[in-house]
Amino acid sequence: MRTISTTLSCIYTMGNKIFIIGLPRTATTSICKATLELGLTTAHTAYIQKCFEDAQVIADTPIFCDYPLLDEYYPGAKFVHLTRDMSVWIPSIRQLLERMYHNLQRDDGGFNTIIKRCYNQIFAPLTLENIASDQFLGQCFERHQRHIIEYFKDRPNDLLQIDLSDNSSYQALLDFLELASPSNGEFSKVNVGGKVTAWKQIKSPLKIESTRRGRIDPLPYLSPSSSASAKF
Repeated sequence: MRTISTTLSCIYTMGNKIFIIGLPRTATTSICKATLELGLTTAHTAYIQKCFEDAQVIADTPIFCDYPLLDEYYPGAKFVHLTRDMSVWIPSIRQLLERMYHNLQRDDGGFNTIIKRCYNQIFAPLTLENIASDQFLGQCFERHQRHIIEYFKDRPNDLLQIDLSDNSSYQALLDFLELASPSNGEFSKVNVGGKVTAWKQIKSPLKIESTRRGRIDPLPYLSPSSSASAKF
């Protein structure tokens, strides 16, 4: 029987990446916590080149926005799309966007340029009026999902779609990544009640820093020498 460590040596020594392409508030932190526990170097968001070099699993910003570019830049990568019941996701993402809005739209600072670009692209046009609209947020979610389904329509082995609230989702992830099942393995519920700080509190030697002391780099797959080009 294969152990997790021997499986990892088979799959990941060649540099294969696993990208979590679900939108914010679809349990990206929960799946990142699980991949740490499975022995994979993991980053929840990535804004520097070293993070992309060192992490085997990367989630959230800018992954949910840039997955077509990452697919071209990292041949052999696997992609995990997280879904969530719309009635739960909409109020959760609204609360997040309301908190972030000022720092996403201000010209004199705020969030870094990568975060601003990704959120303004996925939730375009990002206005307070649209954030208040269930219909608008639902359309953003559905558009993102349609793009993913269309992009991977001829490559079913490269994409896994799961809802972490489904009891079968943990085993589905293990099967997709060809990992042995640990005893009592499951997804943990984190960032409950609108909180977004759980990742900072997780301690692990496999956790990869997303920035260089708060600073960001030009992303490697967006460099002029990269052959990747945006599709959406």
